[in-house]
Amino acid sequence: MVIQSHPLAWSAPANPELTGGRRIGVLLSHGFTGSPVSMRPWADFLHEHGYAVEVPCLPGHGTTWQEMNATTWADWYAELTAAFARLRTTCDQVFVFGLSMGGGLALNLAADRPGDVAGLVLVNPAVNSSDARLKALPVLKRVAKGFPGIGNDIKKPGVDEHGYAKVPLRALSSMLAGWAVLRPRLGDVKAPLLLFRSSVDHVVDPSSGRIILGSVGSGDVREEILTNSFHVATLDNDAPYLFAESLAFLRRLSV
Repeated sequence: MVIQSHPLAWSAPANPELTGGRRIGVLLSHGFTGSPVSMRPWADFLHEHGYAVEVPCLPGHGTTWQEMNATTWADWYAELTAAFARLRTTCDQVFVFGLSMGGGLALNLAADRPGDVAGLVLVNPAVNSSDARLKALPVLKRVAKGFPGIGNDIKKPGVDEHGYAKVPLRALSSMLAGWAVLRPRLGDVKAPLLLFRSSVDHVVDPSSGRIILGSVGSGDVREEILTNSFHVATLDNDAPYLFAESLAFLRRLSV
C-alpha cells in the first residue's frame, strides 16, 4: 500500500456558515495519467461555497510515467480511501467526485462504504473499454513500457491538464484488472449518482456509462450529456455548468 503527500495535492476546510451550519466534505479524484490540476478549479469553486475539499494526487501521478508504472489500482485506491477517512473525521457528510479513472475509484469506494458515501458526481467515469487493442496488453506490457499518452483531450484551446505524454502499460493493465473486479460489484453502490458524459470523448467510450447506469443499485440516478467538452470536461467549455449542477446536487442532499 502506498500513501503519499504531493505538492499538487490540495485540501481546504469547511465553512459551515455557508452550508447551513453543517460541515460537508467533497473528495475529488483525478484520472489515469492525469493530476489534481484537472480537479483544482472544481475544488476551488466548491470551497468558495463553504465545502471542505480534498484533492489527493494518486501514487505515481504528478511525477513521471515511469514511476507510475510501478504503481497499481490498489495503491491509487488506498490513497483515495485515506483521503476519505481524513474528511470523515471533520465532516458530517462526505461526497465523492471523480473524473475518468477517478470515477471508477469513487464507485469502488461507494461499493465498499455504502453507508458513508453521501453521493457521487462522476465525469466521464471509466470502468470498461471496448478497444480491441487492449486484448494484446498482456504481451505488450512485457515488451514495451509505454505507449503514446491520452492526456489533454480538451476542446477548449490552450488548456493543459498536466498529464503524462505516455501511458504506462503495467499500470494500465492493473487498472483493467481493477475494473474487472469492480463491475460485478456496482450493484452495491447505493449512493445518489449524478453522471456527466461528454457526447464526444476520445478517451473513454460510451460502454462505461451504459454499464454504470445499468448496474448501480442507486435509486437516485441522473445522467447529463455535455455537448461542448471532450474527456477532461472539468477544464473544458462545459465546466461552469458542471460545477453549478454539482453544487445543486450537494445542496439537495446535504441533510
